[in-house]
Amino acid sequence: MQVSVETTQGLERRVTITVPADKVESAVKSRLQGLAKTQRIDGFRPGKVPVSVIKKRFGAAVRQEVAQEVIQQNFYQAVVQEKLNPAGTPSIQEQSMNEGEDFSFTAVFEVYPEVKVEGLDALKVEKATAEVTDADLDNMLETLRKQHSKFETVERAAAEGDRVNLDFEGSVDGEVFEGGKAEGFDIELGSGRMIPGFEDGIIGLAAGEEKSIDVTFPEEYHAENLKGKPAVFKIKVNKVEERKLPELDEEFCKLFGIEEGGLDALKTEVRQNMQRELKQTLKQQAKEATISALLEAVSFEVPQALVDQEVNALRQQALQRFGNGNQNMPELPAELFKDQAERRVKTGLLLSELVRSNEIKVDDERVKETVESLASAYESPEEVVDYYYNNKEMLANIQNVVMEDQAIDFILEQAQVESVAKSFDEIMNKQA
Repeated sequence: MQVSVETTQGLERRVTITVPADKVESAVKSRLQGLAKTQRIDGFRPGKVPVSVIKKRFGAAVRQEVAQEVIQQNFYQAVVQEKLNPAGTPSIQEQSMNEGEDFSFTAVFEVYPEVKVEGLDALKVEKATAEVTDADLDNMLETLRKQHSKFETVERAAAEGDRVNLDFEGSVDGEVFEGGKAEGFDIELGSGRMIPGFEDGIIGLAAGEEKSIDVTFPEEYHAENLKGKPAVFKIKVNKVEERKLPELDEEFCKLFGIEEGGLDALKTEVRQNMQRELKQTLKQQAKEATISALLEAVSFEVPQALVDQEVNALRQQALQRFGNGNQNMPELPAELFKDQAERRVKTGLLLSELVRSNEIKVDDERVKETVESLASAYESPEEVVDYYYNNKEMLANIQNVVMEDQAIDFILEQAQVESVAKSFDEIMNKQA
C-alpha cells in the first residue's frame, strides 16, 4: 500500500492510497470461489459451478464489494501509518477498479487541530458570590402567593396589578392593521406585555368605559410595517379584576406538600430550594466565565465537520423544544446555531486536552455527591440514586459533567480569580 498526504487548506487533508493489483485480485478471486460453492445455476450441480461462470455473472458486483472493503481497511491503516486523526467522515473519491490494475482512491477529510492549553496563571476570571437573605426569602414567598392568587371582579377603576378584560382595535394612519384587533382580551396591568403606553392608558378606566389611546410602536418591533409608527387604539373595558393573594397559613403550606410545621417548615424548604438553585447558578456562571477567558486566551482552527455535527445537534434540540418533534417544520438555518456550535466544539477540544495532558481522573466521590444532590429535589431520593447507578448511560452523563467540573476547578486553581459579591436577584435574574 502506498500513501501520499497533501494539505489542501487549514485542517483539510487529501490522502491518496494505492493498493497493489495482486492484493485486490486475490480478494476478488477468493470471493468468487466462495460464491461458486454456494450459488445454484441451472445446468450445474450445487458446488460445481465453474468460477468463470460465476465471474461472468457476478464479477462486477463482487469487484464493487471488494472495493468498498479495500477502501475501509486501507483507509484505517493509512491514517494510523501517517498518524492522522480524522475529524468527521471522509469524502471518498474512488477511481475505476480495473482488473489487473492497482486500485487507487482518495480520501478528503479534516484532522483534529493541535491544541495546547498553556498560561492558565494569566487568565482573569470574575467569580460571583451571593447568599439567600431573609429579604430574598420574603420576596420568594410573595412570588409564590402571586402564583397561587385569584382574581375577583371589582366595581372600580383599574389600577396597576389588576387584570382587565377588554376589546380593542388598533389603526395606523386610519387603517386597521393585521393583528391589531381583539375581543375579550385579558391583560394584567404592569406586566409589560403590550407596547409602551398601552397599559398605562387603561389605568383609571372602569368597566363599560371607552377610550382612544395614542401610542408609538418601538423601532425594534418585530413587524416591519409597524416599526416606529404612531398608532391609535380604541379600547372598551369589559371587566376589572383585583388580585387576591392567599394567606400564609396552613392551607397555603399544604399546596407545597407541607403537612406539618406550618409556615416555618415551608420557609425552611423554600430557603433550601433557593440555596440549591443559587449554588448551581453561581457554579454555572463561574464555569461560563472561565470558559470565556480560556477561549479568549487560546486560539486555534476548528474542523468544520465537527461544527456541522454540532449545528445539527442544536437544530434537533430546537426542533424538539419549539416544534414538539414536528418533523414537518421547515429546517432552521445553520447560521442560527453557528456561533454556539463553534463555541461548544472549541470548549470540548480545550477541556479534553486539559484533562488528557494533566491526567485528570473522574472523582467517584464527586459523582456520588452530584447524583445525591440531583436526587434531593425528588420525593424519594433513594430511588433516584438507585436509578442513576443502575443506568450506565445516565451515570456516564453525570461522570462527564463531573469531569468537566474538575477541569474547570483545575483552571480556577491557577487563574487570577476576582470574587464579586452580588445579590440573589442579580444572579437569578441574569440567569432568567
